[in-house]
Amino acid sequence: MKRPLVESPDPVTLVGGGAFTARDLQMALQRASVIVAADSGADRVLAAGRMPAAVIGDFDSISPDARAAIPADRLHPIAEQETTDFDKALRMIAAPFVIAVGFTGARIDHGLAVFNALVRHAGQRCLVLGSQDVVFASPPHLQLLLTSGDRVSLFPMGPVRGESAGLEWPIAGIDFAPGGTIGTSNRALGTEVLLQFDRPGMLVILPRRRLDAAIRAVCAEV
Repeated sequence: MKRPLVESPDPVTLVGGGAFTARDLQMALQRASVIVAADSGADRVLAAGRMPAAVIGDFDSISPDARAAIPADRLHPIAEQETTDFDKALRMIAAPFVIAVGFTGARIDHGLAVFNALVRHAGQRCLVLGSQDVVFASPPHLQLLLTSGDRVSLFPMGPVRGESAGLEWPIAGIDFAPGGTIGTSNRALGTEVLLQFDRPGMLVILPRRRLDAAIRAVCAEV
């Protein structure tokens, strides 16, 4: 494995070129103060009055003005076209966790590619912040501290089986698969939800107001 391009003792906000609001960026930066941009995300970071610590991507969409404004030693082009800029950036960051903004929106293929990268790099603690949700790849064991009635959606990106406690509809005995059974719109019965899965590949989708609960859960040592 190649040495990471960004090694940070502090959490990282990874910014993409998709739509996000000033509130989204602020919400991420309050929890992850180091900014890394994925390709044209650099333009969005500069437009917000910030300077990225690094820019990673194939550089096919970053503007010439952004390239000129950012110090050369912070620009890290990766020429291969087999993976997305999100994938390139995610695998080249070493940090306690990553909050990604600007990676959800109108392009369905882009969104699916983001979810694919989350499970491909399941060891990377990355939470994708959207306008309504926070999405992350579940570790084998997960403890979520929520509020009764919170939505807990589970979407498999491959065949997965698991067990649960604290969900309105338990998942034991279900063969999850992207072309089969999925687990959207489940609900927390109380303040604690416990999940465990037999293999990587399950995405957990929570309301965005539960971002802090998601961060605590993915960063917990089991």
